[in-house]
Amino acid sequence: MGIWSCLGTDTLQVRDSLYEGRSGIVLDPSRKEMGFRSALTALVPSPSLKSELSRNVRTFMSQEAQYAYCATRDALAQARLDGDFLASNDVGLLYGNDSSAESVYTALRTVEEKKDTMLCGAGAIFRSMNSNVSMNLGCIFKLRGINLTVSGACASGSHAIGLAAMLVSSGLQDIVVCGGAQEVNPYGVAAFDGISAFSMREDEPARASRPFDRDRDGLVPGGGAATLVVESLESAARRGVRPIAEILGYGFSSNGDHISTPNVEGPAKSLEMALRSSGVSLREIGYINAHATSTQVGDANEARAISSVIGDSGIPVTSTKGQTGHEMWMAGASEVIYSILMMKGGFIAGNLNFEHPDEASARLNIPALRIDRGFNCFISNSFGFGGTNSTLVVGNV
Repeated sequence: MGIWSCLGTDTLQVRDSLYEGRSGIVLDPSRKEMGFRSALTALVPSPSLKSELSRNVRTFMSQEAQYAYCATRDALAQARLDGDFLASNDVGLLYGNDSSAESVYTALRTVEEKKDTMLCGAGAIFRSMNSNVSMNLGCIFKLRGINLTVSGACASGSHAIGLAAMLVSSGLQDIVVCGGAQEVNPYGVAAFDGISAFSMREDEPARASRPFDRDRDGLVPGGGAATLVVESLESAARRGVRPIAEILGYGFSSNGDHISTPNVEGPAKSLEMALRSSGVSLREIGYINAHATSTQVGDANEARAISSVIGDSGIPVTSTKGQTGHEMWMAGASEVIYSILMMKGGFIAGNLNFEHPDEASARLNIPALRIDRGFNCFISNSFGFGGTNSTLVVGNV
């Protein structure tokens, strides 16, 4: 695993942030100057890649591709996949991404101001494509298996992991690098601000993202990148490496309903499918990482969906978005990593800023404070615009 997040730029930093309940949310005054209603955002460090990648390579990389490079570099190192192995084996790549807004805006602004398309630069067309992440990672790391971008809105990263597991389990690939990335700049989220999707709790940035809380008033945008290496057990054994966790189940569905308002039936179907495909019983599930983004309707309907599936089982349910904000296209991958870090660390991070349940969230066991207790199996939910739903069941090894 590798991650570049507002909670840290490696798994050790991120684990400590989760354990200590640190928030990565800040106020960005420049967004007010641009006309944003809400200047809240996650603070994600900008990578410095001059010592690692040539200027020619960096020319083709969008902001999210830079984040993804850092996460993937670290994941490959942890998986002990070096350049010689990657060059001589068909390692696949499935990466979640659904925008490259800053790159598009920068190129078009140059054309409008300079009245000359040639001044966009040779890298502009590549930086502006949704597939910018996967094309860069494939070329930089010399990956020779499947190379595909998964664009499923806020479920993109989760779908990438689920599809990677399907490819590996089918025998079509032994190893797939997968994950999700999200640009962290004003251009990528201005339209969200324009529909009043963001929290206005600007005087208390760390308390703004409030998943499942009665007094939530909108999400906080975040991002970065998260990469996982999915490999068959047989391939890992041949290479002499020990797996971190096992993907047990993958469920998916489409709401077939409103383009932005989620319902209950679609998420419940995704949950049920994931559990059914995993062969795991509810009593074996020790934790659920919810999608809950801190919006009124979304959180309430997810709470109802989870409740309809797990009943009164008492499984702890939290949303790490209280600490990170909504990492969008990255979230489905990063939240699997967050959950694995908790599973390996023997704790469940508290649902930050959960003070008062509403009618729907009162049905669930949502701990506001950290629980120092181990678990060996978890569920991770990710839902996106257009009604796309993804659920993963992951177990310890």
